[in-house]
Amino acid sequence: MPQKAYARAGVDIDLANRLKSRLGAPLRATRRPEVLGAVGGFGGLFRASFPGLRDPVLVASIDGVGTKLKVAFMLDRHDTVGADLVNHCVNDILTLGAEPLFFLDYIGAGKLEPRVFGALIKGMSRACASAGCALLGGETAQMPGFYPPGEYDLAGCIVGIVDRKKIIDGSSVRPGDTLIGLPASGLHTNGYSLARRILFEDMGLRPRDRLPGLRLPIGLELLRTHPSYLPAVRRLVRRVPVKGMAHITGGGLVDNLPRVLPDGARAIIDTKSWRVPPLFRTLRDRGGLGDAEAYQVFNMGIGFVLIVDSRHAKRALAITGGRPIGTVERGPKGVALV
Repeated sequence: MPQKAYARAGVDIDLANRLKSRLGAPLRATRRPEVLGAVGGFGGLFRASFPGLRDPVLVASIDGVGTKLKVAFMLDRHDTVGADLVNHCVNDILTLGAEPLFFLDYIGAGKLEPRVFGALIKGMSRACASAGCALLGGETAQMPGFYPPGEYDLAGCIVGIVDRKKIIDGSSVRPGDTLIGLPASGLHTNGYSLARRILFEDMGLRPRDRLPGLRLPIGLELLRTHPSYLPAVRRLVRRVPVKGMAHITGGGLVDNLPRVLPDGARAIIDTKSWRVPPLFRTLRDRGGLGDAEAYQVFNMGIGFVLIVDSRHAKRALAITGGRPIGTVERGPKGVALV
């Protein structure tokens, strides 16, 4: 059969249909009882039935993986960035105390590569299943001439639910409260434009090169999966009142903690309370960054912060495995690094 004109122009609809027809098993692994119908329609169906919640509030967020994708392209490894995307979104709505309900993805590419597409869906579906979140649908766009060969973009939208009376928004944070940091696995999904410049341009490293103190080649260190903090936070909120939570993404500790502080409350971060991982020390030192910028661009080893009353700190530490990294004091809203 001769190739269709649209396929000759770079958009292979038949290939897209074949790839989508293989999504049954990965998507079934994420299915929740509220999901109605099959994937593939013009919209996903999710029944709004929330027994046990007196005043249910939907929580939504949307994000991407950023230039971490460039590292995936360099290594031709695509089985982790899908999970990065889902877990990033799960953590964002988690800061409000929300449980994830469903997730929608967007993949844009110049040309669909079945192997790459399959790896991305596999990563997203595994992360969704782990979070109890339905992968409800998405969009796969073929745009020849728009993306460089071998590259793609990846974004996603998540919707979760929280009972209004259980929303955690930081409004009850007070001076004297304790800040608990949960460890990061690596850079997560932020700071990669600067990290790539320092490591691959300024230092002249290649993805398979190794640095002292790192277990893996630098490319694989950069591809470490962004973890979900949902299991630890689920355990915690059942036992300890949590006043505020911050996901340490773009803007680092410096810009993200103020988002959950009320006026008159200042976060004092003891930067010596944890050992900054070697990769971050390399980026800071070889990039010539001051502490103020390093802690604003990178998470510096802390991926999520919990704020609890000091009376509950010991129990919260035992439940989450986190570490105390500072306190809340009276003062202008913001963060001080000491």
